[in-house]
Order: sequence, then C-alpha cells, then structure tokens
Amino acid sequence: MTTVHLPASGRARRSAVDAADLPLPATAADRLLHDHCRPGHPHLVDDRVSVCFEVCPPGSGGEISERDARRVGMARKLTAARLRYCGLEALVDDAKLIVSELVTNAIQHGGGAQVTFTMTVRDGFLHLAVHDGTPCRPVVRSAPNDAECGRGLFLVDCLASARGGTWGTSDDGTTIWCCLAVPGGES
Repeated sequence: MTTVHLPASGRARRSAVDAADLPLPATAADRLLHDHCRPGHPHLVDDRVSVCFEVCPPGSGGEISERDARRVGMARKLTAARLRYCGLEALVDDAKLIVSELVTNAIQHGGGAQVTFTMTVRDGFLHLAVHDGTPCRPVVRSAPNDAECGRGLFLVDCLASARGGTWGTSDDGTTIWCCLAVPGGES
C-alpha cells in the first residue's frame, strides 16, 4: 500500500517519495505510481494508494479554503495519473469526477480535521473511498434546476450505475465509497 500524509504545512511525507508541496507535482505522482506498478504491465503489484490530509472547517455557507480546494485537485490528479499509468484510461474521467465529489463532500460536511482518500483496484473493480471520521450518512438529494450545488451524490450514483458499480457508506458512516467495474475485468 502506498500512503502519503499531507499535514497542515502542505508538505507530503512518505517513505518512498520525497516531500512535495501541494498541489502534488507530476513528478511526485509519477514516483508514487512507478514504485507500485510493474513497468510495461497494466496490472498493479501493490493495488492500493492512500492519501491522508488535514482540512480546515468550511467557512460560512459551506465554502472550503483555497488550500483544501487544492487538495481536492491533488486527489483528482493522483487518481488520473494512477489509472493512466496502470492502463485503465477508460475510467479516468468518471473516477476523477467521483473523487472530486466525495472529497469535496468530506471537507464540506465532515466535522473532522482529517480526510483520507483511498483508491484500490481489486477483483475487477476500482474502489474509491473517502474517510472523514464523521458518523454521518450522506443521501442523494434532488436539487432545483438553478441550484449551484446539491447534485454530487446524484452524479456519483449515476456514474457508478453506468459503470456496473455501486456506492455507499461504511456501517458507522465515517467512510463513503464507490466501486466501478474495470473494463475487461482487469485487476
């Protein structure tokens, strides 16, 4: 398993990757990927990447800080880079959108000071999970046509269904996850 911890200072610490400022530079993402995939082979040797970062409480109106917005972008970039490197290009766009929605929701609605994003390819599925430590069960809601927010989980639900997957929360409500079928059943 690859783990990157991003403390409030914005510096990454990981045993096999040098510290890197946010947003995660492409070279750091590449090192993360090269450490855990076989060159020239689209299958993962170590099939799990986990990124943990500290977050600020949302501002009035649920707005997130610029630093936390960059962390959402970093999670998208890491997702795209990992999937491309491992030969799963077909999942990149949908996975990036799902990760963006799940991480943003954890920052906006979670009460914790830390969020952990985990991506695993196993048993023919891409598993995306976001843990915020808050025992709250998110629900899909219907947003008015002119609303600028409120459609995130609806999008996650639609994308998961279209990709032969599903989504849900852990029994204690602290983790939200989504699974997408890997094209061709690769794992």
